[in-house]
Amino acid sequence: MVSFDRRIENPAPVDYITPAFPSLYWPFREKARDAAYLYYSTDVWRFTILWTLIVYAAVFVTASLYAVVMQMRNWKFVWMIPLAYAVVGGIEAVLAGSVVGLVWVLSFIFIGAVYSAGFFKMSTWIPFVWSLINVLVLILSSFSIQGGL
Repeated sequence: MVSFDRRIENPAPVDYITPAFPSLYWPFREKARDAAYLYYSTDVWRFTILWTLIVYAAVFVTASLYAVVMQMRNWKFVWMIPLAYAVVGGIEAVLAGSVVGLVWVLSFIFIGAVYSAGFFKMSTWIPFVWSLINVLVLILSSFSIQGGL
């Protein structure tokens, strides 16, 4: 009866240890014992923040390098471009990752409620995919759409 009560409070297995950060595994032909899953909402938030920072950094570094190449004739101020991109990208990544991650942390809202209520395990790929979605939304929102909505 004690294990049943523990299971109601906490969906994680008794011997669960939070996986190390990336913990991405090849989902096809993966043995069940080698797969990495997240059970705690704070772990999901942490993974989402870290993946969003990494993906945003890759996109913003690429954009800043392109801007530096285009502005090389103005060599006195060209060093400020990567710095400005890093600051803006970092702030945007923390905000976007927190919004998506906090949807999971507040386990009574949205998908986090489904995972908590159904005692589902979350793959470590889910925060990575959400970080890709975040950066795609950022890129798509940077274009002005004429005659759209």
